[in-house]
Amino acid sequence: MFMLRNVGKLIFGDTSKESLIELPQGQLYLVRPLSPKGYSELIFRDAAARIRRTGQDFQYQLVVQRAYEEGEEELLDDEAADDEDGTAALTGERDEKTFLLDESLHFRSEIREGGEKVLAWRDLSGDAGDLYEFVCDVSIENSQVQSFELTAVHCQFERKFRRKYLTATEEELSQFAFEEEDPIPHASPPTSPISLSPIQSFPAIDQAVTRSTANSALKETMSPVTRGSRAPPRSPSPVEKSPTKAPAVAKHPEAISVLAEETAELHLFDFISGTFLKQDDEVTATVTEVGKWQYWLQLSNKDRDWLGQAVIADINPVFNFEYLSFIFNAYTADHQAYSWLLRFKDQETVTRFQEGLMQALWEQLNEIKWNKSKEDEREYVLEAFQDLTMEDAPDFVEGEEEEEEEEEEVEDQDDGQRSEHYDSDEEDDDVVTKDDDGNVNSQLAVGYKHDRSFVVRGSKIGVFKHTPNNNLEFSTNISKVQAPNGKLFNPKKVMLHAEDTNMILQDGNNPNSLYRMDLEYGKIVDEWKVHDDIPVNTFAPESKFSQMTGEQTFLGLSRNALYRIDPRLAGNKLVDSELKQYVSKNDFSAAATTEKGYIAVASNKGDIRMFDRLGINAKTHIPALGEPIIGLDVSADGRWVLATCRTYLLLIDALQKDGKNEGKLGFEKSFGKDSKPQPRRLGLTPAHVAQFQHETGVPLSFTPARFNTGEGLTETSIITATGPFIVTWNMKKILRGSKDTYSIKRYAEEVKADNFKYGSDKNVIVALPNEVNMVAKQTFKKPTRESIATPHKVGWSNGRRDSARIGGSNSGRYKLGREDVVNSPY
Repeated sequence: MFMLRNVGKLIFGDTSKESLIELPQGQLYLVRPLSPKGYSELIFRDAAARIRRTGQDFQYQLVVQRAYEEGEEELLDDEAADDEDGTAALTGERDEKTFLLDESLHFRSEIREGGEKVLAWRDLSGDAGDLYEFVCDVSIENSQVQSFELTAVHCQFERKFRRKYLTATEEELSQFAFEEEDPIPHASPPTSPISLSPIQSFPAIDQAVTRSTANSALKETMSPVTRGSRAPPRSPSPVEKSPTKAPAVAKHPEAISVLAEETAELHLFDFISGTFLKQDDEVTATVTEVGKWQYWLQLSNKDRDWLGQAVIADINPVFNFEYLSFIFNAYTADHQAYSWLLRFKDQETVTRFQEGLMQALWEQLNEIKWNKSKEDEREYVLEAFQDLTMEDAPDFVEGEEEEEEEEEEVEDQDDGQRSEHYDSDEEDDDVVTKDDDGNVNSQLAVGYKHDRSFVVRGSKIGVFKHTPNNNLEFSTNISKVQAPNGKLFNPKKVMLHAEDTNMILQDGNNPNSLYRMDLEYGKIVDEWKVHDDIPVNTFAPESKFSQMTGEQTFLGLSRNALYRIDPRLAGNKLVDSELKQYVSKNDFSAAATTEKGYIAVASNKGDIRMFDRLGINAKTHIPALGEPIIGLDVSADGRWVLATCRTYLLLIDALQKDGKNEGKLGFEKSFGKDSKPQPRRLGLTPAHVAQFQHETGVPLSFTPARFNTGEGLTETSIITATGPFIVTWNMKKILRGSKDTYSIKRYAEEVKADNFKYGSDKNVIVALPNEVNMVAKQTFKKPTRESIATPHKVGWSNGRRDSARIGGSNSGRYKLGREDVVNSPY
């Protein structure tokens, strides 16, 4: 069984060094409705609001920190350096405002009729009636504001009563709702400050505004995610007007044994309001074994069954011990996803339930009894749910002022589906986006040495040039991928090679051979027989940047062997002296290399091996969490290993921080018993998963994730896709333990392949079934109901086509016109 100690830290990391909650974007005003000094003053035009711990027990701070535009902070620092009268010592005030969270602030929030969300608190050093107001950006959800205010209520309670808020009664918490306060006055907009003369009246306070208070939420529930009832929900769409209802319940199989059985409060995620709504005050949550490696989660009360769900990876379980909650996904027979929340009465109860559920999930994925696994493997599995803190971060994070990504909207250039066969008067609905042969784009190879990208489509390859203004320009079309014997084939895998002058291709029907295409001529010129008996399952470069050089050798993998391939050898190209073959079926699935040539190998079993060279045993073996690994990447320095599973990513810190091998990588020296690799499981929140599936009807299935890369560059971002969504993670946010670590961009069609442009994390190359596009990462948005539900259409402007042609020479995306076709349409 799972032995969970200090479960809050285990799942969410040590929170003493991070914010409890954050509203990442808004504006801070000082409002003086009764003062002759002026009605309002804009303090920070762009800021983030946080609640953080202090060094003392039961003491918390409200912090509003200014966010700088690029270059602005350096300019202000230069001005401060030239300051001769000593006032530069006070410039800390320009960066942030800090307030001790005490009931004297009368901290409260308001969600107004037009959707504006405002936090307000007293200015204790100002005149009577003076208020600080944090006006949230439109991207902030109602539920985020409500959660922020309730967190403030908890902090004020702990300061006053010197004990944890989990022991508080509803009446005690209601003291900090301040419902008797007047509605929050409107702050002046920054672009049009209100000038008040002695005879002008002050701006009227909207008495019709309904105050959103913590007290009303507390009366309904103390769950962090159901506080949305405090505020009016967002206006429903014309199609969906009623809250999400619980679906029909699947018939549950007969139980063989019970792993967990606890009572909890039940909530269901509402797609309309974007919040969890209470369904039942008390249900019994039961985890049972129902067959060989089959487990079942049942929710019911004495009157009805609420839910029956097989325990599988797709339930995407998330435990929040601070709020005693468990969030997960459940699925109907027609693959509709719903997100549920259970709130338990105390920490002991949620701990017992987690033990049973996680045991069931691990055993289902690995088909091994939990008590038969090694102790260090159990610890590793548990640590996969723990957040990394700042002390775990590499040098580029430590001591560095966080550089918030710009959220400004960037209009995509010429970005939509259009016909290859067009007339100037082509109608909008006369759009041909598929070839007659039914082929679609399937793979993407991004050039390192030269600014080119290559897209595989059936037995054709499209070649695109990267323009100086970060667009794609069609260069040429390789219309026939055929072996030297003249047989056409659809490449299973491709890799650029030898300074991007060659491409290595694999025919899935000929697993023992590879082919070399000369890209100057656009044809296959060599067939390399690797081995008579050992097939090539996948292959990888000799080192991270070897395709920038003339290096000829590269790595090959079969299901249970790792070897070097040297095309210069006569006969078979496998180097026998550098073959590592395993007797057991390891089922290798992916490989990646570092700049020094260290090798990481993953398998369909879910484990990872680290080598410093070929032909020897692995230095480090990382156990499986359960799901097969379908993609692998490694940072250039070997510090970070990134594995892709179908429903989540795994980020592993390979640096040893203590023990006899302190400072060494897992590639160089084995981890000791007292020093284990640090995993970090990256996934979408259950609510976002449910919204994704609600919109598309398709389950999660990530494409192989990759770091941004370039010689001399630090990895700062991760890119992957699932269905029509591209998802990018921010490494800095991951390592500091932020909750909003990823952004998304939705297309109208499935994303087939994606990768960063070489040498940058600002531009992403995307292959859709019938489009190729380079997009700015600035156009990615935080996942909200709107950004999830609204597809990004390529190439439409103001509801109509901006040209009849699919992109001119400077287009950011590619589709051939009739005169561009070479032999056959790409």
